[in-house]
Amino acid sequence: MINASANGWIDKFFAEQKPLLLPVVGYSDLFYKKIRETGFVYGHIVSFDTTTPINSKGWTSEEISKVALLNTLYSVFGMVTHESDPKLFIEKAVLFYKEMHPEGFSLLKKMLPGSSLSQELEKMIDERVQTNDNIISKNFSHILTNALLFEDVLAFRQYLINGSIPHNYLKKLEETIVSIVSLALKTKNNPSKYDELLTKLFEASVRFTKFSKINVENLEALELDYFKDNLEQYYLIDMAGMALWNDENMEKDEASFLYQLADLMGVSKDFVAESITTTDYFIEKHKKEIPYFNYSNPVKHFYDQATQTVVVLITRNKNRLMKEISQSGELMVLLAHSAKRDLDEKEKKKVKKQLLEICKTIPSLTIFLLPGGSLLLPILIKFIPKMLPSAFNENLEE
Repeated sequence: MINASANGWIDKFFAEQKPLLLPVVGYSDLFYKKIRETGFVYGHIVSFDTTTPINSKGWTSEEISKVALLNTLYSVFGMVTHESDPKLFIEKAVLFYKEMHPEGFSLLKKMLPGSSLSQELEKMIDERVQTNDNIISKNFSHILTNALLFEDVLAFRQYLINGSIPHNYLKKLEETIVSIVSLALKTKNNPSKYDELLTKLFEASVRFTKFSKINVENLEALELDYFKDNLEQYYLIDMAGMALWNDENMEKDEASFLYQLADLMGVSKDFVAESITTTDYFIEKHKKEIPYFNYSNPVKHFYDQATQTVVVLITRNKNRLMKEISQSGELMVLLAHSAKRDLDEKEKKKVKKQLLEICKTIPSLTIFLLPGGSLLLPILIKFIPKMLPSAFNENLEE
């Protein structure tokens, strides 16, 4: 089982996948469609395109995104170079990210002397997936992971082909995505209640561009002939289609926008029709799971995301946590009581103090010691009684 929040997960990934030693040959159309099916293109990953199935049950959104980004970068590496050696891939990926990030970027300062290349890549991928630096504020964002990670895949392809990332490639790509999404939203005859959230989703993911600075009036002004590869063109069309999606059927003017975009890039009408159908199918199928479509208010969203994070941490550290709790008789009794009645203020303070002491001894739970981490304690306290032995609870009642 891969733990993408612990050191060594990249080496574990390749140990489990056991890459073939034969030259890898791939076709970009097939590659893109497979990656799109996983949800990676849409910013909501539901599966992995791997030779050996990966069970992601209990993973956080960030962990899923990190493994998906690694796997997609590795897939495009195989498609371009026809190689499958993980060591060669890791070396190329590290060099790519060092060139991609500006000098002095924070993740490069975090590298420890003597770190292996795979450890360096782990830190780089972890940094790329983030959209906020603060753990607490991140839970207030509309989606936990970066929605534009496929930009990295396209840039990595350019790096592998040219030996370096073309000048201003990432900035140009990002500006074009934001411009197309902005124009697409203006095209909608019946604006959706999700449109504002979509804008914020992209705002949280971009690095060089802001929606407020986009002043393009039409698609012709975008110089779309800069993007000649079908992977780039397909991605731009799918991003526009995602912006135009709504609960009803797509309006004629909205569909015309997509066909005009495709025509300017020389993409067939068949792909546009497929893009509309595929996007609609994916969103309808996974709508209940996508935070973007289930956002109600910041407080509720914070609670939901924080609960998910805490539950994952507790589950992974269950045995050690229960061992520590069992050694504190008073805490054990108070937690059992909390499952049946509300604790008074004095009891609550005792529980919080003793739990924080225990969290200090378990590295994964030091999240509760960070500024604002005490806000998560009620979730921890609420969940722990579910792990207590049923016999213990019954004896307490008697």
